[in-house]
Amino acid sequence: MESSKWRHFVGVDWASAEHEVCALAADGHHIDAKAFKHSGDGLAELCDWLTKLGEPSSTAVAIEVPHGAVVETLLDRGFAVFAINPKQLDRFRDRFTVPGAKDDRRDALVLADSLRTDEHLFRRLATQPATIIELREWSRMHDELQCERNALVNQMRAQFARYFPAFLELAADPGEDWAIQLFDRVRDPQAANTAKPATLRKILKDHRIRRITAEEALTTLRQRPVFSAPGTAVAARQHLQLLGQRVRLVNEQLRTCKHHLEQVLDRLGEEARQGQTSEQRDVAIIQSMPGIGMIVASTLLGEAAEPLGARDYLALRALAGVAPVTRRSGKRHLVVMRTACHPRLRNAVYHWARVAAMHEPQSKARYAALRARGKSHGQALRCVADRLLGVLCAMLRTQSDFRAETPQAA
Repeated sequence: MESSKWRHFVGVDWASAEHEVCALAADGHHIDAKAFKHSGDGLAELCDWLTKLGEPSSTAVAIEVPHGAVVETLLDRGFAVFAINPKQLDRFRDRFTVPGAKDDRRDALVLADSLRTDEHLFRRLATQPATIIELREWSRMHDELQCERNALVNQMRAQFARYFPAFLELAADPGEDWAIQLFDRVRDPQAANTAKPATLRKILKDHRIRRITAEEALTTLRQRPVFSAPGTAVAARQHLQLLGQRVRLVNEQLRTCKHHLEQVLDRLGEEARQGQTSEQRDVAIIQSMPGIGMIVASTLLGEAAEPLGARDYLALRALAGVAPVTRRSGKRHLVVMRTACHPRLRNAVYHWARVAAMHEPQSKARYAALRARGKSHGQALRCVADRLLGVLCAMLRTQSDFRAETPQAA
């Protein structure tokens, strides 16, 4: 629908407790402004207030946050909702205040007027399928838990370095389940000297650790310990005991997240086999790409559902941060890495390209050629990721799986 067909333009300045709303007519005439509480009654009152202005199908609503209860309520009531990047909104704010003053009610006005004059800079939102929402939520929980685990493991390494660095030589990741169980039995160098090989052998067998034997593990643990002040070892052991309990819980929750991600992806794949619709078929196509595992596939489908569904390669490469930014002024010409992107999607695409550059022939050759030209590791991987995104979009348009023997360029 063209902007001339919207009879009313509404700006919503989102907040945690109260939302400021401003309504304009199609000619820019100020209709009204009001604040609504963030509650069930408040959002219902907001929709009723907008309905009094005109039909929901003729009202366009602008907002910064592209998700949440406000957006979902407006979409459910039939309003057209558009989102804009906060950085772009900050530039539009300069139209109304030269000194840079900021006010919530003015921001609602800026949103409404900017949508009226520059709708092409906004992104229209749509309700996502329930399965995609579930997939995105589990993917984000997995990412948060992985970050929490990394922080806890780093704390464990710091405590072991205080009094028992030999343990880190044996278990580079002290947050693994077998390492935590080993620490319960061998908490300091003195305990290592009295530990029996059978105890370690059982721990290694229970967790299927075959890269080292019990005798080799004991030899490593019985190295000469570092000197520590009286009380240091006791304090570090107590700290490690608490950290181990927390890491055990996070490990279990990570396994739960992975299990649910597998279930959701399998459900999407089963729907694809039964229905063979374009959206459901996309799951199988994405999973056929080299270098894409369960976590990367879940992130792509959850965070980039709209550009993937539209096969929009340009939007996808910008959202993933692989599209470079050119800055040209006079004789100055500079190409830099894009920082305005989706951080989770950028991280997923980075690991996708990293794995593909190790195993897929064309990606490996492209990475080697870029490195030979003097490109850094990050630049080369971004170029590899750019190519992979182009190939993926081409495959989605033709609804074909990846074939290593006849790779298709975008």
